[in-house]
Amino acid sequence: MFRRLIYHPEVNYALRQTLILCLPVAVGLLLGHLQQGLLFSLVPACCNIAGLDTPHKRFFKRLAVGASLFAVSSFTVQLLLADNLPLPLIFLGMALLLGVTAEISSLHARLLPASLIAAIFTLSLAGNMPVWEPILLYIFGTLWYGLFNWFWFWLWREQPLRESLSLLYRQLADYCEAKYNLLTQHTDPETALPPLLTHQQKVVDLISQCYQQLHMLAAGKQSGYKRLLRTFQMALDLQEHISVSLHQPEEVQKLVERSHAEAVIRWNAQTISARLRVMADDILYHRYPQRFAMDKQIAALEKIARQHPDNLVGHFCEYHFSRIARILRTQRPLYARDLMADRQKRLPLFPALKSYLSLKSAALRNAARLGVMLSIASLVGNAFHLPKPYWILMTVMFVTQNGYGATRVRILQRAAGTLAGLIIAGVTLHLHVPQGYMLLVMLAITLISYLILRKNYGWAMIGFTVTAVYSLQLLSLNGEQFIVTRLIDTLIGCFIAFGGMVWLWPQWQSGLLRQNAHDALEADQEALRLILSDDPQPAPLAWQRMRVNQAHNALYNSLNQAMQEPGFNAHYLDDMKLWVTHSQFIVEHINAMTTMAREHHMLTPELAARYLESCEIALQRCQQRLEYDEPGESHDANILEGPETLPDTALSVMEQHVHRILGHLNTMHTISSVAWRQRPHHGIWLKRRLG
Repeated sequence: MFRRLIYHPEVNYALRQTLILCLPVAVGLLLGHLQQGLLFSLVPACCNIAGLDTPHKRFFKRLAVGASLFAVSSFTVQLLLADNLPLPLIFLGMALLLGVTAEISSLHARLLPASLIAAIFTLSLAGNMPVWEPILLYIFGTLWYGLFNWFWFWLWREQPLRESLSLLYRQLADYCEAKYNLLTQHTDPETALPPLLTHQQKVVDLISQCYQQLHMLAAGKQSGYKRLLRTFQMALDLQEHISVSLHQPEEVQKLVERSHAEAVIRWNAQTISARLRVMADDILYHRYPQRFAMDKQIAALEKIARQHPDNLVGHFCEYHFSRIARILRTQRPLYARDLMADRQKRLPLFPALKSYLSLKSAALRNAARLGVMLSIASLVGNAFHLPKPYWILMTVMFVTQNGYGATRVRILQRAAGTLAGLIIAGVTLHLHVPQGYMLLVMLAITLISYLILRKNYGWAMIGFTVTAVYSLQLLSLNGEQFIVTRLIDTLIGCFIAFGGMVWLWPQWQSGLLRQNAHDALEADQEALRLILSDDPQPAPLAWQRMRVNQAHNALYNSLNQAMQEPGFNAHYLDDMKLWVTHSQFIVEHINAMTTMAREHHMLTPELAARYLESCEIALQRCQQRLEYDEPGESHDANILEGPETLPDTALSVMEQHVHRILGHLNTMHTISSVAWRQRPHHGIWLKRRLG
């Protein structure tokens, strides 16, 4: 019971965050400096947003960079305020200067909002204490935050990676169960495929997250991570075999009608899913796995395959399920692979600055958007005669997310949570609770709020709002007077953030669909070149297979976000949804072909070259259809001829996969032509060529 409690991700996270916040308060209370302890607890908010609690091989270097930026932001705000520079110009200039961090890497990009929040906190403190005090507060606060997290991760070593791997195995179990519970429904992709795409999306996201964690930890060089590295490689093999598909609904239906294959296949899938969930718990709670075997289930599949030799579905399921069973029984991956280095771009400062100064830079656009929103918030504060509109500014920063949909959800949750929290705080302040009891209540509320924060942001905001009002009461004994003001400030900040995401250089995902689709086809083409080459190597094959899955995942994510965006043509998005559906089928065929190529189920060099040429022609036709904006015309000089007709007799399994890929590409080319007639006719959609 204790092991389950202490290793649970939400409990572990909540304990860490609560101790970081409350220990300085407790020390301040014991030393008679409660106000300084409460102010000290502001710094972890900046550090959390900056991602300084992310385990990293350069942990202390990132900590020093974060502390320096917080201190410089604090000093800059106080210096410019002393020179009577207008607040809108201060925040616009700071946002544009700090925005270059986003060009260095995605992790460095989190330093921009964190530094701006440090400046906003300083704005609320300026004039109430000496200039040097907020600077020291950030330096020592970040040092405390870093040392505590370093000690915590040393105490719970490997736990962040274990949490990600546990989630990955649980998602693989859900994916496997959902896929084979829908076995007889695959005749209608419109209803069967969306839930499977959602599961596949979650699995690939978690695999990408594990790749990043392994890279950031340099886990390949540490002996303590060897077992987790092996567990991750097992997950890659499992995802490869679970996500494959023959996509032969007619053959599946025939086999189900002639035998009890559906029950046997579902029995295998449920056995595998149950085992994966047990393994997820074993990884998370540091338990050694128990023995496992599913010989009876595999034997039943083999019997069906022998009884129906003319139906490929039985052989297909027996092949992939037997290999999954071998992984689960031996607790080892199917083959030894070297995990290729993470190829995430990380630019040094000066090349990043050069890239940032381009008008095409997404980082520059994002920094300018934040700067303008903060400037507008400052002007609104001046209009309401607020010399320090820090609550409006903080609300803008906290609710602004990467996309329109995420920002909209965060705004609704923040506004509702703040309203409920202010009502609760206003009622309880009338009870005049003694200071000691108030601190105990704040401790309990903080722990509960962090327990539910990652899954229920709105409910957590109720607790955080109550503790914020209580903190104001303890700092200035007038927290009750700020309740209505804080509510109005929150609503103003939410409105400004929403307007900024809609009207200030929005990066609509529907406008990026074409580029993401082009990138997915490029990844498919490179994978097919490796698979149909003379000597496919396992390591490049495995890496390219994951790139194919990730590229399709990016396309699917942008489609999902585009479906939630306002004011766009639903017919265009419906056509692109169908295009993405066929792209998913190609990904599944590439997954299956990668397995076969690694096990040397090869075609003759002449036949492989012939098929590769046909695939490349079909892929280039699809890419060019996306690239040229004429909706229905065909340019002989630019569009390549279609692939030559290939024989349909005595095809091997590898050839069947290639034929189905060609069929999907032909359909996608037709869909692209139809989709262009439905596209919006303004802005980014009028570009004739992709960048």
